[in-house]
Amino acid sequence: MSQTLSAATLLAVPLAPLAGALLAGILGTQFGGNKFGRRACHSLTILGVFIAFVISAMTLKSVAVDGARFNETLYTWMTVGNLKMEVGFLVDGLTAMMMVVVTFVSLMVHIYTIGYMQEDEGYNRFFSYISLFTFSMLMLVMSNNMLQLFFGWEAVGLVSYLLIGFWFNKPSAIFANMKAFLVNRVGDFGFILGIGLLAAYAGTLNYSETFAKAGELGGMSFPGTDWMLITVICICLFIGAMGKSAQFPLHVWLPDSMEGPTPISALIHAATMVTAGIFMVARMSPLFELSDTALNFIMVIGAITALFMGFLGIIQNDIKRVVAYSTLSQLGYMTVALGASAYSVAVFHLMTHAFFKALLFLGAGSVIMGVHHNQDIRWMGGLRKYMPITWITSLLGSLALIGTPFFSGFYSKDSIIEAVHETHLPGTSFAYFAVMAGVFITAFYSFRMYFLVFHGKERFDQNPDAHHGHDDHHAHDDHGHGHHHAHKPHESPWVVTLPLILLAIPSVIVGFIFIEPMLFGDFFRDAIFVDGEKHHAMEGLKEIFHGAAGMAIHGLQTPPFWLALAGVVTSYYMYMINPALPAAIKRIFSPIYTLLENKYYLDWFNENVLARGARGLGTLFWKVGDRFLIDGMVVNGSWKVVGMVSSVVRWFQTGFIYHYALVMILGVFGLMTYFLLFNN
Repeated sequence: MSQTLSAATLLAVPLAPLAGALLAGILGTQFGGNKFGRRACHSLTILGVFIAFVISAMTLKSVAVDGARFNETLYTWMTVGNLKMEVGFLVDGLTAMMMVVVTFVSLMVHIYTIGYMQEDEGYNRFFSYISLFTFSMLMLVMSNNMLQLFFGWEAVGLVSYLLIGFWFNKPSAIFANMKAFLVNRVGDFGFILGIGLLAAYAGTLNYSETFAKAGELGGMSFPGTDWMLITVICICLFIGAMGKSAQFPLHVWLPDSMEGPTPISALIHAATMVTAGIFMVARMSPLFELSDTALNFIMVIGAITALFMGFLGIIQNDIKRVVAYSTLSQLGYMTVALGASAYSVAVFHLMTHAFFKALLFLGAGSVIMGVHHNQDIRWMGGLRKYMPITWITSLLGSLALIGTPFFSGFYSKDSIIEAVHETHLPGTSFAYFAVMAGVFITAFYSFRMYFLVFHGKERFDQNPDAHHGHDDHHAHDDHGHGHHHAHKPHESPWVVTLPLILLAIPSVIVGFIFIEPMLFGDFFRDAIFVDGEKHHAMEGLKEIFHGAAGMAIHGLQTPPFWLALAGVVTSYYMYMINPALPAAIKRIFSPIYTLLENKYYLDWFNENVLARGARGLGTLFWKVGDRFLIDGMVVNGSWKVVGMVSSVVRWFQTGFIYHYALVMILGVFGLMTYFLLFNN
């Protein structure tokens, strides 16, 4: 078999979704005269993503089985001195896995969208956006240089902005997409500083050339300080990941992004965009391995996110926000693994999480459709008999999320916990506590949602806000009219349930199949670098691993399994057996509940301290800098000085000859006096 990959074939992977996006976005909208109808638009975009998925799957096979690799520049955009700005692809195990995850989840979302958005006026525009997002994400994961990485990084942020604010007539959606855009700009500022430092000191933007100089960079100090240059670079790069992958305190945008349609929650905020930061740190592992300070910082930030975002999931009543806070917590787990130098474990959890979290988001969307666009889990219940496919697939997704042995989430989550246990960085103790406590918390809020939605008393006909859906405006009601109490829940159409079934399959089996090659084989051999002498987590994991089946059987005896089981049992007792207990706990711990309900007051701090402070600083610059200094002194002051000078000068420019003659005579008299007095 060939050991190389074709550049033309690889180029088709991002360009096929781009072509679909352009055709649907131009010819399927008013901009291009609405030449394409709905069927044409969704067919073209789905075809583009399907082509990308097929080629990605073939590429993964070539990489995993045949050892094929690709690392070439396709186009040189600009050369500035010795610095080349290029477009190129790097395809190895890490890239091939990401290509398949992105295209498969995107394909499922495209199919699902046919049913979910069928009555929306922006149907064609939505398909254009999600296909454009797929192109952007593929360009990010396939890049072989920092310039293209940054292009994809910013492109997914831009399309995310468009999708979160898709319903641009909703004030809450506009606020949410602006919030996401601004918070990501904070992270991206650090990211571009890191890239700039690499360009300045390594003299290249190419991954391979940069990694070749990693040892040299590791010996440098940041100018004017005794800080290690590589530590500053890695922390700057990770600040970019904190924004994109929603790590504390730059996580505040992700829960509000649920204002967008449900399909994008699965595509962007579960499987792809928010994992870009995790992918980037794993790709930059040769640099991060040189700085224990940066790794410890990453681990602590991830632990804070994993634990404290899980707490917030407990009190949420909006079905999508429960899953959103679950995403934040799981991203924290991935980040903890990165800090433990278990990059392959982080990426493995990224892959398994992509499937079961996309499943949970799409399952939540199916529930929302079934109960006529109500999102409050307090007014659901008993949906199991009305929505059997949604019920069973959501159950499988929840079991995978809490780390049930033999499910995909078990293999990746337990590996993270063990990797942290094998690590000896200063922040390890807190991180280990956070990931262990997170197991109970995840199980509790996941099955709280599951029990309230699918079991117990039917409450969907008691919703006091039945005429005010949270997520989707009235046009999306597949019944074509308002929400009425008389409506019974119903199973979603096949274009919605088929993606649920196809996502449920990898949510169950993918961990069992891939744990050995990805974590202990050579799947990531030339993509991820770990300094085994300094960081022993992966060696420790390898020593205790005795096969996927053995790991799952042993997992039935470990503390994480019993913590997860305790979370499920506790939620069952509190919401099925004794539903008065949560209200009593809320009364007793009302200050803590208030703290959680206000999301640790971070939104308040951002809006009332940072935003108000920025507005005050802006007002100061406007009044003092712009109006007083620039307008008052520079612009207006200059013409006033000219006016004053000219008003004096005009007395000497009268236009009368005898005045000029008098001045000449006085001038001559003055000169004669000067020479007589000072030359004698």
